[in-house]
Amino acid sequence: MANSNLSDAKKARIIEFYTLYHYIEKEVAAYLEYDPDAFKNKVVLLPCDDPEWSNFTKYFALNFQRLKLKKLISTSYAAKSKKYKFNYIPTLFERSNPQFDKNKTKSRGKIFTLEKDRTNDGKINVDDLDWHYLEGDGDFRGEEVNNLCKKADIIITNPPFSSLWREFFTWINQAKKQFLIIGNINAITYREVFRQIKTNKVWLGATNFNTGMYFEVPKNFEYDDSYKFERVQDGKKVTRVPGVCWFTNLDHGRRHQPLPLMTRRDNIKFSKHEEIKGRDYRKYENFNAIDVPFTDAIPSDCKGVMGVPISFLNKYNPDQIKILGLGISNSGLEAGVKPYKPKHKIYRKEVQKRGAVDGDLYYIVKGKVEVPYARVLIKHKTK
Repeated sequence: MANSNLSDAKKARIIEFYTLYHYIEKEVAAYLEYDPDAFKNKVVLLPCDDPEWSNFTKYFALNFQRLKLKKLISTSYAAKSKKYKFNYIPTLFERSNPQFDKNKTKSRGKIFTLEKDRTNDGKINVDDLDWHYLEGDGDFRGEEVNNLCKKADIIITNPPFSSLWREFFTWINQAKKQFLIIGNINAITYREVFRQIKTNKVWLGATNFNTGMYFEVPKNFEYDDSYKFERVQDGKKVTRVPGVCWFTNLDHGRRHQPLPLMTRRDNIKFSKHEEIKGRDYRKYENFNAIDVPFTDAIPSDCKGVMGVPISFLNKYNPDQIKILGLGISNSGLEAGVKPYKPKHKIYRKEVQKRGAVDGDLYYIVKGKVEVPYARVLIKHKTK
């Protein structure tokens, strides 16, 4: 979706943005390629889900035996507890089941489990899913889901695109579980997230986030006037969300691929970027480092510190590069970025009418203060 659509999702805590099946299939395939037994004998928990509609539940149920799972657990959040109000209608699957309860269906979450061949057809798949109502609404912060978390090995989901995302991230990190979740690229700048990335405890998934992701949306979803992307895929109403990526601590091969880089001299001579070619790199006014505006322009022979876009993390190889910090706000101050010089702060605020946050990296171009978007501070590892 357009940025305004994403903003609406944040405000309403819309979790009815369903992840498309092929994205899940493609992402999981990368972990299996790196380690065919990545999911072997694991209990997989899918919280913040809607098992009857979710492609997460569908994928892991259909591939239960191929992945060699021990158990699959999927929980939903009660319709009545959602801030996003809609005309809730129970599925035919639920209504036709003997345990259907017209009151519980709105006020309670549901739990779906899969671990054995209940249909006695010689295979374990989606037809063997068992379900019942939870005692509570299925909130991941509740006792029931917390108890399920303790039993799980891997947590996989598309959490709400709201302030709850940060809380959910903290929740899974405190649980010390393996995980694979979807989030906005800007979450990289959250201190609790970046801290884990810097120490190589969390990284981005295998899917390149520069292409954005499409999500299935409710039929009554309204597009912003500026929306110019696909609206239907495979007969389903969809919207595109830019800057969305996977966050994980499951290893995959792409993060170990070395970045092919040119020397500083060759970048200045041959770079495809006009900001670099024939110019050289800018130096920050308040930190001893050069600004590298593009990942492919990182000079291979630079022995000092460099500031690179957060999109660099999409190709980050921890064996090649060391992350030192983040050059924005308090994170920047912690990394050693100096506060604004008084004259530059005055100029930024009074002349440019822009924000001047101490800890943000900046440089001077023709007498003007320029502040690049969030920069990750890095340095080449020495052998």
